[in-house]
Amino acid sequence: MNTLTFEEFLKVDMRVGKIVRVEPNEKARKPAYKLWIDLGPEIGVKTSSAQITALYRPEDLEGKRVICVVNFPPKRIAGFESQVLVMGVDSCEGGVSLLGTDHDAPLGSRVY
Repeated sequence: MNTLTFEEFLKVDMRVGKIVRVEPNEKARKPAYKLWIDLGPEIGVKTSSAQITALYRPEDLEGKRVICVVNFPPKRIAGFESQVLVMGVDSCEGGVSLLGTDHDAPLGSRVY
């Protein structure tokens, strides 16, 4: 396992966001959703494409709080600009389980 310093960790800017809109990403090779995520007044609404269809339906996702990396360069995925990376882990049930918070936190709050 590689180690990194705390200063290196701080370079990864992870924030709390709330999914405000979801659409299927029909051009994606693997099933995915287009997400619009509100990251608070400082950052605003950003987009992401996420392969999370195995465990989530669009109606399950709207209003859900998630953790996002906000300082990666944008990436085009199946014709859709993914501006942030939504964090998740492989689930025992198969598919990706999203990372979030147990309690409400202000949108845009930094993860540390």
